[in-house]
Amino acid sequence: IREILESARKTTKPREVDLYDIFCAILYTLKSGCQWNMLPKDFPKSTTCYYYFQNWSQKENEDSQSTLEKVLKILVGNFRQNDGRADKTSFGIIDAQSVKNTDCAENKGYDAGKKVSGIKRHITVDTNGLPHAIHVTTADITDRNGALEMFELQKENLSDVENILADGGYTGEKFASATREILDCTVEIAKRSELHKFAVIPKRWVVERSFSWLEKWRRLWKNCERKLNTSQQMVNLAFINILLKRI
Repeated sequence: IREILESARKTTKPREVDLYDIFCAILYTLKSGCQWNMLPKDFPKSTTCYYYFQNWSQKENEDSQSTLEKVLKILVGNFRQNDGRADKTSFGIIDAQSVKNTDCAENKGYDAGKKVSGIKRHITVDTNGLPHAIHVTTADITDRNGALEMFELQKENLSDVENILADGGYTGEKFASATREILDCTVEIAKRSELHKFAVIPKRWVVERSFSWLEKWRRLWKNCERKLNTSQQMVNLAFINILLKRI
């Protein structure tokens, strides 16, 4: 991924820091949850590391992709190719996760269903649990509306999807028809057991496992970021780290 990361910076003068050290420093803040100015002295200056993270996170407009999103897309495609599959998935599993905010967050909302004041992470994964679309909103946005926003913004990544699997929170003809209009695919609702006993829902556990992977990074336990885009890029960075260890 070095070439992609290097392309995000204009070549004006020789780079004085090691890009690998910069990337490791950013992963350190994600894993430990520390503040940027509390990075160990072994890494480059915190201002330099933060500059590179901001450079890799910024988008030209809402429809464009950041450098980290491009890296994640390539890594997911390479992993699927090594597994004998196409780059893009034809079957998606969606879900949302509400996360509490810290006081520094600029945008926040209240999820009355889960009683959480903060943000909401919307995600679409394949059968391996790898993300093909990630979208972060305030917690007051419903799962259905957030998923439709994700489909609209990540339409290119989900262009080959033929079927979407969701839980009962996405039930309704309005959501199914809107999804069909955006992605031209069907929506399947995975229902819980009618016996009202705990049971693992087939295929649904995959997306829940993907959310549990994010809990391994302390900075993602709560939303410590001020802007929603920064929160989304931190999630992208966590999945990038997972895939770098697998490929």
